[in-house]
Amino acid sequence: MIDVQRLRVLRAVAEHGSFTQAATALRLTPSAVSQHVAALERSLGVQVVERSTRGTTLTQAGRIMVGAAESVAAELAHAKRQIDRLGTGRTQCTLATFTSGGRLLLPGALTRMTAAHPDTVVHVREAEPEDSLPLVRQGAVDIALAYHFDGPLPGRSGKSSAVEWTALLADPLHVVLPEAHPLAGCQALDIAELADEPWVLGCLKTEVYLLRYAERAGFAPKIRGTTTDYFFARSLVAAGVGISLIPSIALAPEIPGLRAVPINPPAPTRHIGVAVLRRNACASVATLIQALQEQAAMAVET
Repeated sequence: MIDVQRLRVLRAVAEHGSFTQAATALRLTPSAVSQHVAALERSLGVQVVERSTRGTTLTQAGRIMVGAAESVAAELAHAKRQIDRLGTGRTQCTLATFTSGGRLLLPGALTRMTAAHPDTVVHVREAEPEDSLPLVRQGAVDIALAYHFDGPLPGRSGKSSAVEWTALLADPLHVVLPEAHPLAGCQALDIAELADEPWVLGCLKTEVYLLRYAERAGFAPKIRGTTTDYFFARSLVAAGVGISLIPSIALAPEIPGLRAVPINPPAPTRHIGVAVLRRNACASVATLIQALQEQAAMAVET
């Protein structure tokens, strides 16, 4: 019999990459985490974690067990929601979203969903994809409005994944410059044309893609400002600190004195969509996905 708590501990070790950080997240001691993992290994008869001075990595058996741990967590969360509904007669729907996507798409979509399902209680939490997608896999949230860039979704994906991804819209990044900048009148720009410019970053993920595209163009960008908010980044551009790389949906509300210029292909693009567990998609979630698709279509038209 596999202990559910031991699976929870192993999942935390996999997420945080060390016993110490997992212990902090779980409010346990590192010794207790180590004992849970050792007990799990004894019950399975195989090693699930490889330990080193640089941290921990999962063995193949460990990866299998983490997948099982997420499935167990999702099933328990689903059962808890069903039991809550028995007691209250109301369906609970928990949604995780990143900020700019939520601001653009959620208000209209939630209005449609709650009109169609007035007995559904909606809970919204802000989370970036690297946090929200694991929450979907674990059953902690019913649906995540998320995005990815050129590569796959954050975390495990593929045919074996229980997470179903529905694409909503493409969100290309633009270069934001002061209106008085010599390049502000261009219809489109190559990243190479901006090699000598100072940059302001709107989020760490944007930095990763700026560095990647700049490397392809043969230069290292000069970073003069870092933020976690695209509006603040644009405000710094308006103040003359530098230029910035901003997703299309984060260009509103408009800031006077700025110009957003598209990037010539291949341009960095965010791919926005929603993630749900296939077996847990209830009627209200299905309605919300449809409403988000309609909101995304209207956003593309405008």
